Order: sequence, then C-alpha cells, then structure tokens
Amino acid sequence: MAKLQKEKSVTKDRLIGMTVIDSEGNIVGTVKDVGFTIGKAGISLSVEDKDGEIRSVSWDNIQGAGDFVILKPAAAEPAAVAQPVQAAQAAQPAQAAQPTCPTCRGPLSYIQQYQRWYCYKCQKYV
Repeated sequence: MAKLQKEKSVTKDRLIGMTVIDSEGNIVGTVKDVGFTIGKAGISLSVEDKDGEIRSVSWDNIQGAGDFVILKPAAAEPAAVAQPVQAAQAAQPAQAAQPTCPTCRGPLSYIQQYQRWYCYKCQKYV
C-alpha cells in the first residue's frame, strides 16, 4: 500500500527572511514580503537581491520551501530572476560528467550554499 504524502504548509512569518536560490544553486536574494494580486488567484514573494532591488516571484515558480526557497529550473523562471549559466557552472566542483541521483537516475544540481548535491525530481539531497 502506498503511503500518502502529507501536504506541508508554509506560513508568511516563516517565509520572510528566507534565502531564495535558483535551480542551479545561485543565491537570488531574500524574501521580504508575501503579496496577493487583487482579482487573481495565487501569491507572490517580494525578493530583495544583493543590490537592494525588489523582484516579484510568482508562487508558480517556486520548486519548494524548507530551510530556503528553491526556484523551479530556468525554463520556468521569469527572466528577472534567472542567473547566468556560467556562474552556476563555476560554483560546481570539477566533475568529469553530470552526476545522477542514485534513486531516480535523474540529474543532480550542486547547491553551493550547502555544498551538497540535490535532486529536484526526488526533492532531496543525496
């Protein structure tokens, strides 16, 4: 019998102050506030980057939130929060080939802030 996955909720108080990283492990900024657009469903995060600029990130572009907020891969991210690919590659340790997840065999992403490999498909560190 399959286990039911328990839904997790995240409060506004917990989100504010969290570090936001893109799918490549680059720090995008810090959550400053949570907003709602009148007449539309959904929420967005106000994210302040290192230069003090505030950017709005739709909740649809969030991969997950735990100790930090992870954005979905670059194809799904708005251009305003996408980071250069060269910076992400420089942050990864030298590897002969892209490492794969031992569980699902999908590609892993190196999260520089935690110096660990992460599987977005399984949503866990390896």
